[in-house]
Amino acid sequence: MKYEQLAKEIIEKVGGKENVNSVVHCITRLRFKLKDESKAQTEVLKNMDGIVTVMKSGGQYQVVIGNHVPDVYKAVTLIGGFANASQVDQGEEEQGGSLFNRFIDIIASIFTPILGVLAATGMIKGFNALFLATGWLEETDGTYLMLNIIGDCLFYFFPIFLGYTAIKKFGGNPFLGLAIGAALVYPSISEIMSGEPLYVLFGGTIFESPIYITFLGIPVILMSYAQSVIPIILAAFFASKVERFFKKIIPDVVKMFLVPFSTLLIVIPVTFIIIGPIATWASQLLGQATIFVYDLSPVVAGLVLGGLWQVIVIFGLHWGLVPIALNNLVSTGSDPVLAMIFAASFAQIGAVLAVWIRTKNDKLKTLSFPAFISGIFGVTEPAIYGITLPLKKPFLFSLVGAGIGGAIIGFSGGAGYMIGGLGIFQVPSFIGPEGLNVGFWGAMASMPVAFVIAFILTYLFGGVNKVTEPEKVEEVKPTVTNVSNEIKKDEIFVSPLTGKIVPLDQVKDAAFSSGALGEGVAVVPVEGNVYAPASGVISVLFPTKHAIGLKTDSGAEVLIHIGMDTVQLQGEHFRTFVQQGDRVEKGQLLVEFDIEAIKKEGFSLDTPVIITNHKEYKEIQATKSNALKKGDDFLTLIADQAN
Repeated sequence: MKYEQLAKEIIEKVGGKENVNSVVHCITRLRFKLKDESKAQTEVLKNMDGIVTVMKSGGQYQVVIGNHVPDVYKAVTLIGGFANASQVDQGEEEQGGSLFNRFIDIIASIFTPILGVLAATGMIKGFNALFLATGWLEETDGTYLMLNIIGDCLFYFFPIFLGYTAIKKFGGNPFLGLAIGAALVYPSISEIMSGEPLYVLFGGTIFESPIYITFLGIPVILMSYAQSVIPIILAAFFASKVERFFKKIIPDVVKMFLVPFSTLLIVIPVTFIIIGPIATWASQLLGQATIFVYDLSPVVAGLVLGGLWQVIVIFGLHWGLVPIALNNLVSTGSDPVLAMIFAASFAQIGAVLAVWIRTKNDKLKTLSFPAFISGIFGVTEPAIYGITLPLKKPFLFSLVGAGIGGAIIGFSGGAGYMIGGLGIFQVPSFIGPEGLNVGFWGAMASMPVAFVIAFILTYLFGGVNKVTEPEKVEEVKPTVTNVSNEIKKDEIFVSPLTGKIVPLDQVKDAAFSSGALGEGVAVVPVEGNVYAPASGVISVLFPTKHAIGLKTDSGAEVLIHIGMDTVQLQGEHFRTFVQQGDRVEKGQLLVEFDIEAIKKEGFSLDTPVIITNHKEYKEIQATKSNALKKGDDFLTLIADQAN
């Protein structure tokens, strides 16, 4: 329980355990499914020790922890009681979110629990292929056979594992999912299919299918479902609906055995007769379509997918490609999709190494080395969020390196023949049945090329030392001063914006709406200009330009925060006209921002204007007007003469 306190604070700041539908984790992130994301204190979480950042994407609330996320996850699930139960597990389907977000959430929830074992077995199989290609082992060697068993144990019986995770996501009994998956890989099926068929259906078409058995007179199209993905997911979804139906109509006294009895008796035959064949045909068409698009221009495909991969990962959208890659492996024997992103992690560490060498900032230098080591093994979130993304240019240069690396892989015809590890551990995945081919060497060449390009561009043009404290790009809470030796005076602020007033408690950010950061109001701007509400000195100017602090001549401390979560824009769409420490006069232009561009990025423009040292004042009165123009009377600060 080394992370007990961190886990408690995370649960509290995401809105309490009653606000959590489910939580899983991937390599670096806790992935929450929250009932109401507005209850989560995102900015507070971002600034907590032990948290890299917070992302909201794909219908998930993602708290990025770093390499030790499994330990934090254990603490979170134990303290929150999430380990064995969630609202979804109990059969309450979540209806919120767009169709795309729900799809991403489903895929992530199904594959995340088995991702570690899938990568591990894939690595073992990859190394075994390497040993065979180099002549270190022969196919008849006991060592080769044992390693092959270990490498195949999960993927061959994939429907069983996916049956468990899929039906659990859909709210059904996990053991029903296991039973359905086991039925799909039942050993006798291959024996039946080795005999003579009774007759053939759809003869002369792409759907031609020999019929070996019938069920109640209905022909059953038998297929090999070992390693398959889509059939079991669809079957699990159907089973969850059937089970829920029988739970409603079967009396409680016999529900324990009659519900699974009835469910299996319907679902498994329907899966073999309808769901399995249709899903298999659809899988084959999807695989062929993917290869067709790839074959149009492998170089362009590698350039685009390789270059954008890290952006896709940031938003958690990479899960949408996982089932496509797995399906390609089953239907065609190889997959070019995940192969083309191989160079991305090496481009990222090339940029990080350049930052490490060039930077004069001790903290940044300290962060760079462990991020570099993690990146070698494909874990790039510490590098992205802690170093390259805050510095901007190194991140962009890493995309360039990754894109060129992907183009090289596409040009050489590189493909993955198994799901393996990340980073350097992905190398054996490129070894096919024929051994070390051109595609393998193309993938190997993409590593140093992507690394060197990102390194040189960052070293020469990265602007590494222009930002002295890049880690402060994330939101930081302003200090609320409770005691002051100054004698405060009454003061009237003029409006820093033109727009509509919104009460602070209606802002969808708990840190502001609760008054924890200070008292004041929010403005929904209609013009993209921020002016000084009073004369004074700029006390805080965030590197992302989305927030600015002013200490007035009378001692008031003002924070103007443009929009919600706009720190994620990293300064894009903002322009400042002052620097920290500058003297400004009432009505002076401080910041410009592009309202339409920020809206298109999906961010709220609610702009809190708060007095952070409000406890030093007797009262803070807001104007009664709902609409404001720049320069209108805005806030009146009534001094507490006791100070």
